[in-house]
Amino acid sequence: MPINVNNTTFASILDLLSPYSCRGCGRIGDALCGHCKKYILDHHQNLCPICKNTNTTDTCPHCNKVKSHDPLPPTFILGERSDLLAALIHDYKYKSIRSLAHHFADMLDQILPPITGSTFIVPLPTIHRHVRERGFDHTLLIAKHLSKKRPNFSVNRALMRANSKVQVGTNMRDRKTQANSAYEINHRIRLDPQANYILLDDVWTTGASLMAATKKLRSCGVSKITLLILGLSRLN
Repeated sequence: MPINVNNTTFASILDLLSPYSCRGCGRIGDALCGHCKKYILDHHQNLCPICKNTNTTDTCPHCNKVKSHDPLPPTFILGERSDLLAALIHDYKYKSIRSLAHHFADMLDQILPPITGSTFIVPLPTIHRHVRERGFDHTLLIAKHLSKKRPNFSVNRALMRANSKVQVGTNMRDRKTQANSAYEINHRIRLDPQANYILLDDVWTTGASLMAATKKLRSCGVSKITLLILGLSRLN
């Protein structure tokens, strides 16, 4: 079983002294082996997060809710938050297994199509309490690894948390209300309206957080936005 590492100072040392076992097959050496990573990628389908059908266009042709919500930006999701992927996300967030960040970044890079021009990865900011508990900002760490995958990528912390409310356990209406006031633009960061912006989050449950963040960026003149997500929850 993966060990619980909360102290970031010793995380890399403990990785060497007590190697993790693969969450998928149990192979000793890493929290995710190459074989199980390939399994996740082989089963990848680009799903519409609204209707949960396979989606290969900017708007899902199968979605009967398309008239009741704003069109989504191009959206790329690694997979459903179930089985192995759900276990990996859980271990990363709640057992502080930092080494999974580069695996997540590698898989996200492989499902993301080529993007030309200056591209900024904007991780959805984590509340400060969770950063303290985990010892790191989990979305920011993935963004940093992902930014090294392509020469035109860089991390941009354009969004800041405006409050510390959490959405776990709340209903869809409450999530949307909370999300609308959860983020604010970091005015110390210059936004380039001509650049591409990738909004990165770990899980889509109702989509309230990502859509609120999208509106914030659009309000500042950003138009080329892509959504990139690890897991799709089927709870809604």
